[in-house]
Amino acid sequence: MNNNITACPLDCYDACSIVYKDEKIQATKEGHTKGFLCPHLNKYETVKRINSPRYKGKKISMSEALLKLKEILKGSPTSRVLHYKGHGNFGLMQDVTEHFFAQYGAVLTDGTLCDGAGEAGILEGRGSNKNMPLSQIEKSEVVILWGRNPHTTSSHLLPALKGKTIIVIDPLKTQIAKTADLFIQIKPHTDAYLAMLLCRFLYINDDNDTEFASEFEEYYELTQTIREKSTLDNMGVSLGDIEKILEYVNNKKVAIVCGIGIQKYRDGGDVLRAIDTFAAVLGLFGKEGCGVAYLGNSKENIQSLFTTKAKRVSVVDTAFDAYKTVFIQGANPLAQMPDSLRVQKAVEQTQNVVYFGLYENETSAVADLIIPAKTFLEKDDIRTSYSHHAILPMQKQIQSDIGISEYDLSAYLCREFAIEIEEEKKYLTYFESFAEDGVVKGREDIPYQDGFDTDDGEFLFLEEIEVDKKLNKIVMSKNKDKVKKVRSEFSLITPKSPKSLNSQFIREEFIYLHSDLGYGEGEEVKISSSIGSVMLKVKHNDDIRKDCVLIYSGTRGVNNLTSALHSYEGNSAAFQELEVFINAEENK
Repeated sequence: MNNNITACPLDCYDACSIVYKDEKIQATKEGHTKGFLCPHLNKYETVKRINSPRYKGKKISMSEALLKLKEILKGSPTSRVLHYKGHGNFGLMQDVTEHFFAQYGAVLTDGTLCDGAGEAGILEGRGSNKNMPLSQIEKSEVVILWGRNPHTTSSHLLPALKGKTIIVIDPLKTQIAKTADLFIQIKPHTDAYLAMLLCRFLYINDDNDTEFASEFEEYYELTQTIREKSTLDNMGVSLGDIEKILEYVNNKKVAIVCGIGIQKYRDGGDVLRAIDTFAAVLGLFGKEGCGVAYLGNSKENIQSLFTTKAKRVSVVDTAFDAYKTVFIQGANPLAQMPDSLRVQKAVEQTQNVVYFGLYENETSAVADLIIPAKTFLEKDDIRTSYSHHAILPMQKQIQSDIGISEYDLSAYLCREFAIEIEEEKKYLTYFESFAEDGVVKGREDIPYQDGFDTDDGEFLFLEEIEVDKKLNKIVMSKNKDKVKKVRSEFSLITPKSPKSLNSQFIREEFIYLHSDLGYGEGEEVKISSSIGSVMLKVKHNDDIRKDCVLIYSGTRGVNNLTSALHSYEGNSAAFQELEVFINAEENK
């Protein structure tokens, strides 16, 4: 094995394979990485890291920090210790801390700030969440990018799209939308209706997979509950658009590649299930070059040795002030959790806040004890992906005195509290045993080719959906060159930024609005929801729908606007559930 080979740790689709050479991160030319790195990894070494532990603002040594951590834990009842873990690093060894805290008797978290609603919908229909890998998308003839922006979130998908018919469905006219064969600038939170209307017209045209004939007839009745004209008008979609989509996909190998923005709602499970149903009716599952690519189960066929039973609370609405000590690992909850103002107040009332991570952020700023972590180049690990089946070794490249690894921290705590823990090498060897020829053993290259993983092996159609009859429109009146906002009610979209990965790296500072709305470039505006507000400066972007505001995930204060309500299924955050408002002052 080449000792210079490692892998990107970031929680994104690509999971790049890396050569570390001449003190530089470089992409491997082989496999899915194809010789180039994603925008986020290219910024990895540009951000200043935390070099020294601190307690109450004073620099201390690592040994002093570990003793202080031990003291803090000993002074807290185990039931009032919370371990809050993020996914800033996707290595499998990151979970070793859960082994200690669960055995210690602390409370852990459950749920997700990312994709849980959509996954729940997929599980209901298919019985499992097996992803369509890049290798199969490459074999497609038509690719529907449904709320997915590959130039930002999955740049290694781009080579697989060459020479294919591309359909983009998105509220934002992304870079790839500008060159697509068909672009539909859909209103946010109407994707399920579009998928259902597509199925309705498949039924009318008798152009569907006969395997689901009886089930589809019942589903057609459900699609009839949607009022066609008003729904199309609300979505910003025409009958011609629907006819064009069906024309493109007819008798073709089709990949539907979904982003996570389409399910950032309480009913996000229904959105993915409706799209899955459209794919099932087209007969896309279990066939080469066909399927739905979302976020598959990255740990499919891998059983972690760190799986432990513990009391857990939701990561979405964690009540930090219910605990005496909170240990935060690889996360920035003060920025990334919904309803940030509530989170901030709760954390301020927590006696001991411990931050274990790489970078300064809102959470480290209020922490009592800060313990710097090691970078992925300074420790051994191994990772998988939800975009392909590779299992990638993450070999240590740098010897550094800065920080401590997750394993070494856990080993120290286990020794101090008389908890058993295996040698690090044993865990790594165990995870490596799941690989064969560089991929995870037993994964299907063509998912569901032997049927679905439901009880009877059949796909379960969506049976009911709540139709939202409310039409959200911006009402505007024009008076010569002035535009007066009569009502400023917008859909909030919070995609990933090309400059950052949530609150890591170079964070955005603006709200992006269509220039026709009348707000000046650089004007500072107050954006409000029923939860809270934030002041941001305006940047114009005419690629956005006029009834939307775009604030990138990771922008300071964006989650002042978002509700901590859970999705109906999947125990997931619903970041785009609430409408937002902009101060309605007349432009000067």
